[in-house]
Amino acid sequence: MGNSSAIVDKGLINRLSTYDVKVTADRLEETLKEKGMNVFARINHAAGARTIDEELRPTELIIFGNPALGTPLMQSSQSAAIDLPMKLLVWLDDSGKVWITYNDPKYLVERHGIEGCDELISKIEDGLSGVAEASAGP
Repeated sequence: MGNSSAIVDKGLINRLSTYDVKVTADRLEETLKEKGMNVFARINHAAGARTIDEELRPTELIIFGNPALGTPLMQSSQSAAIDLPMKLLVWLDDSGKVWITYNDPKYLVERHGIEGCDELISKIEDGLSGVAEASAGP
């Protein structure tokens, strides 16, 4: 799909997926594990809504990370820990499109005043973009 398919809005990057929410989330989880990331949790918010007899369009959150990437960010600014580990949200919008959404690493730098981690932030940006692109389909 290429980088042109990503939309940056309010510190979030949104990438369109050609798969449904479950398949996209499955692909993301598999790709993250292949890249050596720790997948800590996968939360199905729509299933949670059903437990209280409410409806929510398919919405899944994957929480993942790697201490080698997150620790330097927190060492620079400990408040970055509120946004770590990283998260990928997969959701169905009201027009039937599936999106992968994640925090723009540059936004985290600005939000937390992270300094001295430019090379690492660039690596995280490339990694997130690559994982999203590989999981979103053609």
